[in-house]
Amino acid sequence: MTGMPTAATLDEVTELARQHPHLFVRWSRGPDADAAGTSSDDLTGVQLPGLSASPLAVESWWGGRPLRLWIARRLVDYSHLRHEKGPGVRPWLLEGHERGRGPDNEPLVGCDRPVAWISGQVIDEAARAVDEQNDQWGPLRRPTG
Repeated sequence: MTGMPTAATLDEVTELARQHPHLFVRWSRGPDADAAGTSSDDLTGVQLPGLSASPLAVESWWGGRPLRLWIARRLVDYSHLRHEKGPGVRPWLLEGHERGRGPDNEPLVGCDRPVAWISGQVIDEAARAVDEQNDQWGPLRRPTG
């Protein structure tokens, strides 16, 4: 989307999450490519009634842990998608509302407003924050071995 700002630091994304309670991160080619407002299931090709996205709202079980660390984990969890989904796929933030759940129980979101691109430096910063926690943390597509 032309003119959409870019969040350049993990702290900036964290602040946006504080300001917007219905903020989601989506890995795709961006709002223009997602204008139809639907995703498709990779396995079956079925059209889904919303965009697959990850909520940045903190769950109650997180307790008093730092919001910044929560955001870092949410950003890293699906960072493998930038490599698996092809050229031009990158993370971006949107305000939205849930329309349902996808085949992996992920939220399917209606985009109310694109908010910002997320720079690659933010993902690197988030990965460092996660790496500092525990060797078992990392993207959901973890290496076996």
